[in-house]
Amino acid sequence: MSALPVATSREVRSQARRLMRQHPRELAFSLSLHVLATLAGLVAPQLLGHLVQEADGAVDDVTSIALVICAAVVAQATLTRFAILASLKLGEKVLARLREEFVGRVLTLPMSTVEKAGSGELITRTTRDIDVLAHTVQMAVPDSLVAFATVALTLGAIVLTAPVLILPCLIAVPVLWLSTRWYLRRARAGYLRANAAYAQLTGGLGETVDGARTVDAFGLADSRFARVNKDIAESYEAERRTLYLRSVYLPIADTGYMLPVAGTLLIGGLLYLGGHVSLAAVTTVTLYVQQLIGPVDRLLYWMDELQVGGASFARILGVEAVSETSGDGRPGAVEESGQGIVVSGVRHAYREGTDVLTDVNLKVEPGERLAIVGPSGAGKSTLGRLLAGVQPPSGGTITVGGKPLAQLPLSERRKLVMLVTQEHHVFRGTLRDNLLIARPRARDEALEEALRVVDAWQWAEELGLDTEVGSGATALAPGQAQQLALARLVLADPRTVVLDEATSLLDPRAARHLERALAQVLEGRTVIAIAHRLHTAHDADRVVVMEDGQVTEAGRHDELLGQGGPYARLWHSWHAGKAAPAD
Repeated sequence: MSALPVATSREVRSQARRLMRQHPRELAFSLSLHVLATLAGLVAPQLLGHLVQEADGAVDDVTSIALVICAAVVAQATLTRFAILASLKLGEKVLARLREEFVGRVLTLPMSTVEKAGSGELITRTTRDIDVLAHTVQMAVPDSLVAFATVALTLGAIVLTAPVLILPCLIAVPVLWLSTRWYLRRARAGYLRANAAYAQLTGGLGETVDGARTVDAFGLADSRFARVNKDIAESYEAERRTLYLRSVYLPIADTGYMLPVAGTLLIGGLLYLGGHVSLAAVTTVTLYVQQLIGPVDRLLYWMDELQVGGASFARILGVEAVSETSGDGRPGAVEESGQGIVVSGVRHAYREGTDVLTDVNLKVEPGERLAIVGPSGAGKSTLGRLLAGVQPPSGGTITVGGKPLAQLPLSERRKLVMLVTQEHHVFRGTLRDNLLIARPRARDEALEEALRVVDAWQWAEELGLDTEVGSGATALAPGQAQQLALARLVLADPRTVVLDEATSLLDPRAARHLERALAQVLEGRTVIAIAHRLHTAHDADRVVVMEDGQVTEAGRHDELLGQGGPYARLWHSWHAGKAAPAD
């Protein structure tokens, strides 16, 4: 099963109609050209039927009829060329809008959803599904429109030529109807399963590549190889299922649309012998039916592609279902209120029935420096993520300025609260580009000041702001990447900062110096620090101690030491560890 939702068939059809309605002129122009091209293609069979009917006495008309046929063929080719061009232009416009909307939705996904979905699922929807949909929009939809218009107008021409000869064409209806219904009832599920299996395969390969050093260090090559083989086998079975559907459906359909040709010749011949239809009508209708084979064949072929494209479209639209609820407060309303963060009865579970946090109650005053400490596994980082709005709590409420944090628009939430962890990402681009993420219009003077605050200007100046960094370019050391993330924090200047081991990759002395520098820069801001280095707690206005997902103590450093409780034990244990001689 996919970790992200998949749109229903009704939603896919609704969105497709919406996209088409956004370009009414282009759509009408394209359809008009297709109709004119089809009408031009109906001229030749009529004239050829006339020639056959009058073959023994209309020799003088052959040249003129041939010229008309040639003109009709040229007109059809010209109109078809411009019709396809118009359809492709329309398809590109629709595809461009789809891509823009999809990227916009992906970039606003909650972090909890991104982490739960995994990289393979998102990468597959962003790459493979978009590519499949592009092929469908650019090729399948226009060609299907041409084929459908040709079939409809050709059947109309048959009715006008000899209504009784439409009956042989109906021979194919039961065959095509039943086989198509059988196929469509199974195709959507089959293609969705194939896409999900491909996403799982992509995710597994990505994990193996990203964790290559760990795989090598622990000798996990065989187990990872087995995982990849398992994913390949599942993807193979899923693809084999869709291949089976096509191998059953297409031969039956091919037989179905060949039957009308034989039926028209047989029944038409009998009707001609009985004097019910003319030879010209039989000839013309036979040519029309023969002419239908190509469009019907294309319809059947593209029907399969449309199912593939529809499955990809459903997966792309499924991202839209993962939307964050927007609040009704105006931007800035929370900041003007001057109220802090209030945590009331919060509990949280990553898996149903296994609470990581239980009945947490906490109030963080504006401008307060709060330290959250506790043993590993106490729930400190989880609480930090909830306080930053990365994830909503499973129960209880977290409010900022009286408003539920989870219901604030993402743009407003990030101005109010920002989380900095020990996990940082350096984007491929210049060092300047990586800093401008936080403040796009910042000048180089502001970038330099931010780098100086986090003690990074020395190496940044040597490197140069225009140096390419990131994957495939100049690699930054873990400590440098952490300083870069903290420089972004300085530039972003949020009202509340949650620091979750944000200086853990620096040596203790450098980390201590950096924390003091940040304290000066963040003066007046609310700072929530989650740390194992308890000097952070010593400098804080208040310390909160967590154990087993609950707040067990809260107070100033000196007060908690005097109480001799969990914080005092942590403090003495930490100091004892610092005093222990190195091996």
